[in-house]
Amino acid sequence: MSYRLTPSTGFEHGVIRRLFESGRVTHGGWCMLGNAFAAEIVSASGCDWLVIDQQHGYVSDEAMRLMIQAAGIRGVPVLVRVPWNEPISIGHALDAGAEGVIVPMISTAADARQAADASHYPPLGHRSWGPLRAGMMQEGFDTRAGNAQVICIAMVETIEGVENLEEIIAVPGLDGVLVGRNDLAISHSGRTAAEAAGGRDMEMIERVSRVCGAAGVPAGIVCGDGADARRWEEAGFNFLALRSDIQLIEAAMKAELVAARQQG
Repeated sequence: MSYRLTPSTGFEHGVIRRLFESGRVTHGGWCMLGNAFAAEIVSASGCDWLVIDQQHGYVSDEAMRLMIQAAGIRGVPVLVRVPWNEPISIGHALDAGAEGVIVPMISTAADARQAADASHYPPLGHRSWGPLRAGMMQEGFDTRAGNAQVICIAMVETIEGVENLEEIIAVPGLDGVLVGRNDLAISHSGRTAAEAAGGRDMEMIERVSRVCGAAGVPAGIVCGDGADARRWEEAGFNFLALRSDIQLIEAAMKAELVAARQQG
C-alpha cells in the first residue's frame, strides 16, 4: 500500500521523515535525466517521493535545483543520490532544498558516520550553514529544523557493507538503508545483479531486510518493475524505488515499436 502525507498541491516540510517513521511501504520515482520537466512529469504520477540521481544520472547542480523546484509543484519530497560520500555534494543537495540524501558505497560504520555528519548541523554533525534555497522554502528555518527534518540513507552495496550492517545502522543520524543490487553482485562475483542472480545475492539482500526489520530501520531497494516491487515488499522492504525515467522511456518506446511492427 502506498502512503502519502502531502496534498496534491503545496509543499509540506519533513514529509520523508514522517514517511520513514510511519513504517509504511512507499514507492518512489527515479530521475536520471537532468531535466526539470521530466522531474515534474514523474512527480505528477502520484509517487510518494522522488530521487534525483547525481551519481549515475546526467544531473548537474543547476539541474538538480530546478528539478527539486519542479517536484515541489506537486508537493513531492526529493532525495538526492549524491555522487560520493563527501560533504560538498551532500551540502549542495540539502542547501538546494532536498529533504535528504542517498549516499553511495557505505561499507563501514565510519563511512556511515561521515555521511550522517555531513547531513547534520552541529552539534549533531558538521554541515556548514548556508541553506540558500532550503532556508527560503521554510519560514524560520534554522539548524534545529534542518536536523529534525533531514534524512540520510546509506547505500549498502558491498559484501563488507552487508557484513557490517549492524554497526552501520547503529550510527546516529543514519535513517535508512538502500540496497545497491548491481554493485553488491559485482563485489562478490564481478558481474551485475542480472548476470549473477542466485543464492549468494539473495542471502545478502535478505540479510539487509532481516537486520533492518529487527532494528526498525527502513530498508529500500531499486525495483525492476511493479511486480518486482511487490516481490521485494513481501521480502520485507518498505522503501521501494521504481524504474528510472530513462528506463521507462526506453521500455515504452520498445513496446510501441513491437506493436507498430506486428504483422496483421
